[in-house]
Amino acid sequence: MVPLAGVVRAGEDVFEPWRLVDADGAVVEPARAFLAELQAAGRAEATLKSYCKALLRWFRFCWAIEVAWNQATRAEARDFCRWLQLADKPARPHWRYPDGPVQISAKAGAANEVTGKKRPGRRYAASTVAHCETVARTFYAFHLDAGSGPMVNPFPPARRGGRARAHHNPMEPFRYERAGLYRPRVVTSAPRWIPDELFDQVFAELRYDRDRALVAFWVSSGARAAELLGATVGDVDPARQVISVIRRGSRAIQELPMCPDAFVYLAAYQHRLAGKVSMAADDPLWRSLRPPHGLLSYDAARMMFTRAAAALGADHTLHDLRHTAAFRMARDPQMLLTDVILSSDVNRGCDLRHRVADTAIDVMEAPY
Repeated sequence: MVPLAGVVRAGEDVFEPWRLVDADGAVVEPARAFLAELQAAGRAEATLKSYCKALLRWFRFCWAIEVAWNQATRAEARDFCRWLQLADKPARPHWRYPDGPVQISAKAGAANEVTGKKRPGRRYAASTVAHCETVARTFYAFHLDAGSGPMVNPFPPARRGGRARAHHNPMEPFRYERAGLYRPRVVTSAPRWIPDELFDQVFAELRYDRDRALVAFWVSSGARAAELLGATVGDVDPARQVISVIRRGSRAIQELPMCPDAFVYLAAYQHRLAGKVSMAADDPLWRSLRPPHGLLSYDAARMMFTRAAAALGADHTLHDLRHTAAFRMARDPQMLLTDVILSSDVNRGCDLRHRVADTAIDVMEAPY
């Protein structure tokens, strides 16, 4: 058993958006230096939070076995990866019932009857284990270069010896090798998209014009959830039917064309808040519908869509709307695949493969 010692807290300083705190309330300095390096490399705050949570699992394991982080060896790294793959996830009591027993759903790990997606199981997913191994290996590589950590990285790469790319053909491009020795294999699943019939049913379950406008914007543009939630009132241009968003990867401002019906729901939503909140150009566009009408968070928007899908027995997520938008664009005969890629601001190869795969499926299904 690994005690749930330590916590990840949001910092009040822009130079330290997230911090790792131990059981005594002190900031873990090795993690702080590593997060500062990531921030200097241009990583987003969401990336810093994800890396901080992965480091928290590793430090909890080190605290439980009473081994200092700078004295860990390959044996501790191996046991850490084994523990992540074999042990159950820590059970936390519900916030409504802090003193009550923790109930684990009997359907944990089973497939959803509507979408076929696998529910979260009792143990950590392979992608979570792989992410923790990557973060820990990068963390020790940073301290190894800085001279503040152990002499040898306890999380070694998959290559067991010899010079890297010793037999590489100079006529072929280099491959991006990032696999670690204790990194599990992650199965690449097909992108999940929402069929038109089911999407219409989910859309009918939405109760407010704000929610209808959000979902219509997401499914018509392919924007990420956080990108659209960060828009301001001045970013909307109803005359041209576009919204300016800040892309997550490039941090560039890009105008995205939207569905005309979405602007109708947006106007109805803004009319409801007229006179209650400020509508200046720099004010946030999406707010809560209850006083004091604060900024709409990502978790609140996620739960809004989750409740609408759960009413039909489905478990679709906000990211499925992004795949749905890409699938619809790729199937449109009047839209080129290059336009789909440019409009979605593809920064990762996986998104490009998803769109190419969707287009290939559409071509194969088309009659000759």
